[in-house]
Amino acid sequence: MPLFFIGLGLNNEKDITINGLEAIKKCDVVYLENYTSILNCKKEDLEKFYNKKIIFARRIVVEADDNGIIENAKTKNVAFLVAGDPLVATTHIDLFLRAKKEGIKCKVIHSSSIITAISITGLQIYKFGKTTSIPLQNESIETPYDVLKDNLTLGLHTLFLLDLNPEEDKFLTINDAIRYLLKIELKRNGKIFSEKAFCVGCARIGSESQAIKAGTAKEILKTDFGKPVHCLIVPGKLHFMEEECLKIYSA
Repeated sequence: MPLFFIGLGLNNEKDITINGLEAIKKCDVVYLENYTSILNCKKEDLEKFYNKKIIFARRIVVEADDNGIIENAKTKNVAFLVAGDPLVATTHIDLFLRAKKEGIKCKVIHSSSIITAISITGLQIYKFGKTTSIPLQNESIETPYDVLKDNLTLGLHTLFLLDLNPEEDKFLTINDAIRYLLKIELKRNGKIFSEKAFCVGCARIGSESQAIKAGTAKEILKTDFGKPVHCLIVPGKLHFMEEECLKIYSA
């Protein structure tokens, strides 16, 4: 019996691929991962469109030693649904490897991801350096600042993925991310980030209500980007075509 890892895309229930939809229809049990990202629709919308009952798979369920997803996949067709692409998050790679070790056949059906969808900004994908995330609890964490420093040294763009906790309705905003970087800069004085730093804030990429603003950190801080999911980009060295495209989103 296969365990399907299925990407749902970035927006709503209709972003799924035809292959993904056909796989769901074959499954006896359908899980929806709901802690690394979310769609711009409700679980009920997915259930209606896919004609399947969906079980939320929280982090504790996915990462548990006694894993119900893997146990079900030993005797049933199981789908593990993920917003974006199913294997971008390392926690999903771990589930994939654990299932393989149990002798479970795994099938991966890819979909659009924020990693590629940020090309809507005009920034060239191959000019991005290491991607990093800023957690909700970041008081003692400085790694994102270090990643930014390393990327800028090489002239590369930095994508910051911003943490969320849907169960508690907590989401890190673009404004939070900028304030975090300013705080670390004040502490470290590395001359890496300031209110004059050029930034690109992105919210709900792939949806009809997507918001993209480019400008200085100070300008971006004045923008209300609305509902999640948010991400922040700090560009490195810009090509003239990138500069031209970013003018469209000038704050």
